Amino acid sequence: QVQLVESGGGLVQAGGSLRLSCVASGRTISGYPMGWFRQAPGEERRFVAAVTSTGVITYYADSVKGRFTISRDNAQNTLYLQMNSLKPEDTAVYYCAARASGTATAMRVGADYWGKGTLVTVSS
Repeated sequence: QVQLVESGGGLVQAGGSLRLSCVASGRTISGYPMGWFRQAPGEERRFVAAVTSTGVITYYADSVKGRFTISRDNAQNTLYLQMNSLKPEDTAVYYCAARASGTATAMRVGADYWGKGTLVTVSS
C-alpha cells in the first residue's frame, strides 16, 4: 500500500554532489525504517544506507561511509540521500526502500516496498 518515487538522479562529474529524494504515498512512513539500495550495470542490487523511523540512527555501506548522508522528513513523507565526493564506482540505479516491520538494521537484507529507481551516472 506504500508507493515510493525517487528523483534527483542525473549525470555528475567525479567529486561532485547529488541529492536524491524519495516521496512516499499511500501511507505515512513515520513508523517505517527506510533506506537506499543501488544496482550497477551487470551487478546485483546492494545496500547503500538506512535510517531508523525517527531519523536518529543511520547505517551505511562501507563503500559510501563518510560521503553519503541519509535523512528523512516524516512530515513530508520523504527520504533523502545526499551524495558527496562521488566516484565513477557510484554509477548505478538507486532505489528507495521501506520496511513495514523490523529495524533499520534489517534494511541491509531487504525491504517490503521499493521505488522504481533513479539513475546516477558519475563520469571520470
